[in-house]
Amino acid sequence: MQSKHLLSIIVSITSVSFTAVAYAETYRLTHNTSNETSWQQGAEKFHELLNEKSDGEIGIEIFPNAVLSGGDQMRQAEMVGRGDLDFLITSAINVTPLISEMAVFSLPYLFSNYAQVDAAIQGEPGDKVKAIVEEHGIEVLAWGENGFRELTNSVHPIETPEDLNGMKVRVAGPMYIDVFDALGANPQQIQWTETFSALQQGVVDGQENPVGSIIVPQRIYEVQEHLTEWHYSYDPIFIGVSKQLWNSWDDETQATVQAAANEAMQYQIEISRETTASGIDTLKENGMQITILSEGQLQAFRDITQPVYESWAIRVGKDLVQSFEYAVEQVPTE
Repeated sequence: MQSKHLLSIIVSITSVSFTAVAYAETYRLTHNTSNETSWQQGAEKFHELLNEKSDGEIGIEIFPNAVLSGGDQMRQAEMVGRGDLDFLITSAINVTPLISEMAVFSLPYLFSNYAQVDAAIQGEPGDKVKAIVEEHGIEVLAWGENGFRELTNSVHPIETPEDLNGMKVRVAGPMYIDVFDALGANPQQIQWTETFSALQQGVVDGQENPVGSIIVPQRIYEVQEHLTEWHYSYDPIFIGVSKQLWNSWDDETQATVQAAANEAMQYQIEISRETTASGIDTLKENGMQITILSEGQLQAFRDITQPVYESWAIRVGKDLVQSFEYAVEQVPTE
């Protein structure tokens, strides 16, 4: 009798466990980088918050290194836009081949500091871009941060545009190809998942990426000797969801997902900026030589890349670019 009662309890507990799993919804989230980066930390925070806010009914399975798109970081956005994948975290520049307006964030020397970044991206100009991306089947939930992109290489310090002549530099997207062409370098567009080995094997001499989000956590210092801090371009990331999936949810679920995304990306931004602040010291400790450019040296790079800014501003759209420029101009100078 006791054994029958015990069996009944076990069956009951098991049924409850299976019922809980059956009601839970688990969605797939893809992103470009390894599980050592702030992108991954933002994704994990999103899962944690979603699970908490939905009382365990919604979870996220995270797939780093763009594995669901065969390592193709550009293709991720297309797959989410079609509804083949649920969520993605990616950088704006990675979506530029699909949505040219996304290049607006990364126009050379548009931003000088975080205050300008936050005023534009977290404000009305960023909302305008969200509306554009929505037309491609992706609901942008919240902006995060990849950061100001700095230049590393294994050849010599970069202090002038002439120092880049002929240097093979891995770049992330089409606008950066034009920037490095203007600087006299030899840009190579390579998937991020292949970049470390390309640097290691000498296929390319250098690359450009943010310190806190990529260079430090991805241990670029193991295959590069020099870093130039030139803040030449800024790159946000965003968490997006398939529009098809978004529209299938009721208002309450949408509000839950939105709130989790907002908090997760704010958390990711904080991590990115903290790591960036301490990152230069980390790179020095690991043997990298750091070059910090003077205002006069920076101006030489601005002057050479200005034609690229102007040509891409036309492709992006005059009104959109002006809305970003206006937001930047409203930030008091330090």
